[in-house]
Amino acid sequence: MDLKHSHSVKLNDGCCMPVLGFGTYAAQDTPKSKAAEATRVAIDVGFRHIDAAYLYQNEEEVGEAIREKIADGTVKREDIFYTTKLWATFFRPELVRPALERSLKKLGLDYVDLFIIHVPFAMKPGEEMLPEDASGEVILETVDLRDTWEALEKCKDAGLTKSIGVSNFNHKQLELILNKPGLKYKPVCNQVESHPYLNQSKLLAFCKSKDIVLVAYSTLGSHRDPKWVDKDSPHLLEDPVLKAIAKKHGRSPGQVVLCFQLQRGVVALAKSFNEKRIKENFQVFDFELTPEDMKAIEGLNRNFRYITFQFATSHPYYPFSEEY
Repeated sequence: MDLKHSHSVKLNDGCCMPVLGFGTYAAQDTPKSKAAEATRVAIDVGFRHIDAAYLYQNEEEVGEAIREKIADGTVKREDIFYTTKLWATFFRPELVRPALERSLKKLGLDYVDLFIIHVPFAMKPGEEMLPEDASGEVILETVDLRDTWEALEKCKDAGLTKSIGVSNFNHKQLELILNKPGLKYKPVCNQVESHPYLNQSKLLAFCKSKDIVLVAYSTLGSHRDPKWVDKDSPHLLEDPVLKAIAKKHGRSPGQVVLCFQLQRGVVALAKSFNEKRIKENFQVFDFELTPEDMKAIEGLNRNFRYITFQFATSHPYYPFSEEY
């Protein structure tokens, strides 16, 4: 069975993206080797879409797992859809291609399938992921997103990436790119936080109207990395409504929320480094939620964000002050 195409969506540039992706982000205290191990399991289970980023600092391990699975004949390179992201310290146009080349070198791959701008706000260039001043404030800077985008277009033309897109953009920031004079390529996707507590229905409708795929991260709620997430955040998968729907279908709440996203035309990323759950997360193509289920899950929306990027609220491109 051709997994890549039976469960994939066609992007506005003609490429295909598998609708279910494997997320590789790990909290700082997770050993790097875990990322390699989990990626191998994910590919064995059937995942063909691997979502990664320079920020996660484990691309060497993830790349090693992909190359191993190619070497042992499990997959060919073209079966894998690999995403990496341009971090905020590399937004100046002259830093974009070297940043992608650095990721490719870590991965040991010739190209990535998708290269996206990780967040809309820029930070001071350098080796620090979160550059801070003497008082511990993150040092932000303003780079015109359109200039950064043009540099991504050049990476596509150079064959270093098949597709280009964005992440954590609101509709105004998407419009900034879409209305750019001399635009060569539209973003193929906008990867944003989305789950039943933040269903992003307005942004989803906007993206669909522009032929941009919405890709959901934190689909299963979120990990509790104190660097990014408040420890008192609600546990999505403990929600009684989700548990009841899961019980009715003989499924897990995680499978229900993934199915919810797929049925509304959202590409869903599922992150787990637990073998049993990785297998479980891929088993979402053999059941369907009823219209009543979908409505009940939509009713859980409370516009709650796990990831807020609080440190960037003063930036002119801070994305979450807009409704969508």
